[in-house]
Amino acid sequence: MLREVILFSIIIIGGPAGEICMSAAMKRVGEVSDFRPMALLRVAARAAAMRQVWIGFALMALAFFGLLAMLSLENVSFVVPVTALSYAASAPGGRIFLGERITPQRWIGVALVCLGVALVCLGQG
Repeated sequence: MLREVILFSIIIIGGPAGEICMSAAMKRVGEVSDFRPMALLRVAARAAAMRQVWIGFALMALAFFGLLAMLSLENVSFVVPVTALSYAASAPGGRIFLGERITPQRWIGVALVCLGVALVCLGQG
């Protein structure tokens, strides 16, 4: 049980943390408006030079491997719905670390996701 809690925590916290790092880095890199190959390579090079991109990549990889480990332990019909809590973690993370405005409708959506996960967990017993 402790192993599963640790793995779910890695997935639910690591994934959104990585996405927040990537979002912050890409906001600093700037909007991609030129889709020619050389322009895309310049954007990729600017992004690759940023530490936040590599931290985000590492956190997202950690979450992915946590997901693989959970799928080896539990049913996919349980694992995938519970990992939806990562969506719920993204909203406060975006608010706190990126200064995003979260509308009431989004908070209601987050609450519904949490309610859905609670129902899935109750059915696991």
